[in-house]
Amino acid sequence: MRSDLIIQTSLKTIIVNDGQISAVNEQPADFSTPHISIPATHHLLPGFIDPHIHGAGGADVMDATPEALESMARTLVKEGVTSFLATTMTQTEEAIMKALRNTADYMKTPAQLAEVLGVHLEGPFLSPEKAGAQDPELMLEPDMTLFNEFQEAAGDTIRVVTAAPERKNGTAFTKEVSESGVTVSIGHSNATYEEFKQAVENGASQVTHLYNQMSPFHHRDPGVAGGALLEKGVKAEVIADFVHSHPEAVRLALRAKGADDLILITDAMRAKGLSDGEYDLGGQQVTVNGAEARLSDGTLAGSVLTMEQAVKNIMSLTDITIDELATITSGNAARQLGVWDRKGSIEPGKDADFVVLDEHYNVVLTICRGEIVFQKEDLPWISSL
Repeated sequence: MRSDLIIQTSLKTIIVNDGQISAVNEQPADFSTPHISIPATHHLLPGFIDPHIHGAGGADVMDATPEALESMARTLVKEGVTSFLATTMTQTEEAIMKALRNTADYMKTPAQLAEVLGVHLEGPFLSPEKAGAQDPELMLEPDMTLFNEFQEAAGDTIRVVTAAPERKNGTAFTKEVSESGVTVSIGHSNATYEEFKQAVENGASQVTHLYNQMSPFHHRDPGVAGGALLEKGVKAEVIADFVHSHPEAVRLALRAKGADDLILITDAMRAKGLSDGEYDLGGQQVTVNGAEARLSDGTLAGSVLTMEQAVKNIMSLTDITIDELATITSGNAARQLGVWDRKGSIEPGKDADFVVLDEHYNVVLTICRGEIVFQKEDLPWISSL
């Protein structure tokens, strides 16, 4: 059987057919077919998955247009992202419904670039006490009836919901949503440590952007931040831009949680990939200056972080292995989102989603389902395909 593509590394040969990995073995490849021979100085990883991103390249999920999601998908492959969750934010119910329906419709078309895996519903079930850059006036108590309406509008594609479990009905909401197969992520929450533990006991399995907009660690009340660091098995999203969290706080998270419980995210907004200036986020004006995006009062408003830069940052302060890097950039997210059967690792039967990093962790090549979708420059180790 002729292969569509062969990828050769110093350790293994990967055979790709019809957009999927058909074999991974140690035998040298037959280079009579199209092939990529990756230099020994480079790293082949599963394509990055970003499960928390609001926008990029001038587009935002809440724009609720197919063009916006297409623009995001086109921008993200440049940083090695091959799939992502379209992340909403606290706005009116009508605006959220519109974004959900648009995402569901967009997902019906076969993905050509970075694939939308579903929705991360961040809001409106949050705490006004930890609003961050989201509108506290539009935040609501956890409501299963409304969530079900959101899920229906989304065509059953909501994969993660961020919620504040300490709010009225929060425990019952957490339990019912979790039992439906959707990941409940504790975030924008002022919960006590005891309330955090109760939420975990009722199915919450993740925290949203660790340290940010959550009750902090205190020696008399460890809060959500302390609980997240302590609780084995609870995944923690981390924005490794060194703006949202000090480098040593990121190091602490990795040391406390280990690679198996961390998920690198960007939480990026529409200004990612664009120049400094004024932008919109959920109807609020955001000023972007370098690596920072802030509201007029100085509140951080998402990020302009790329996954490529997140990788460089975390590799600069830790000694994690390439396998562990793959776990925090892809594997853990795939498991949380219920797509481990086809994403998150380089194994037969999975989608042929790859990113190639050079020795400095620059993204030089991105492959989505067996097709090259981004190439940084002419690479002599790629045959004429």
